[in-house]
Amino acid sequence: MLGLTRHWKRPTLGQSMPFSFDPADVARASFLITATLFPIVNPLGGAPIFLSLTRGYPASVQKALARKIAFNSFALLMASLFFGAEVLHFFGISLPAVQLAGGLVVAAAGWALLNQPERGSKDRDSAMQEVDILTHAFYPYTLPLTVGPGSISVAITLGAHLPRQFEWGHKFSLQALVSSVLGSVAVCVLIWICYASAERMSRALGPTGTSVLMRLSSFILFCIGVQIAWNGMQGLLKTLLAH
Repeated sequence: MLGLTRHWKRPTLGQSMPFSFDPADVARASFLITATLFPIVNPLGGAPIFLSLTRGYPASVQKALARKIAFNSFALLMASLFFGAEVLHFFGISLPAVQLAGGLVVAAAGWALLNQPERGSKDRDSAMQEVDILTHAFYPYTLPLTVGPGSISVAITLGAHLPRQFEWGHKFSLQALVSSVLGSVAVCVLIWICYASAERMSRALGPTGTSVLMRLSSFILFCIGVQIAWNGMQGLLKTLLAH
């Protein structure tokens, strides 16, 4: 007991305890995660693209697909927040390389949608079962169309910098875990709401308005992919010039 007493030090003021929990810090961090990821994920802009890919599917299938995409997005964001940097380091991949490769994939998807011929709902393969449709929930609906390389790179950056910003010690602390879950859940709930309401938006816009919105969203998706790829290329060029 004497040895334990001799080496034990009372924590100084401002020094966080190992299991400390500050609700104000958690609330601020959760809001920061949501506010940072929402414009990048952009479920409002992704809803017309989701509708263009699922046009002709029954409403029940669209809603089930929206729920599965939201769940997959949550898992992908949490994995990026906590393990993204370690995975990239293990494989020797840099963030600019992820942005360049992912941006090309997003641009290719946007280009394919932009040049997709107009088809009515009757032209869809009505023989496809719901299970077959849900197998595509992760790719391409979740990755890269919903949570793309831009969202993943931002989530990795947040996971690396938030603990330092709030002086939590490390990203696996209780406060970091709770704030990451709350922030990611908020984003994924918005994804589910926007995607599940895509059919209502289509009925409100009408056939012409929906077609225009889909083409515009496809072009924006192509531009986003080009911008992400350009950002990655700039990062790679800076690294090359630095050496």
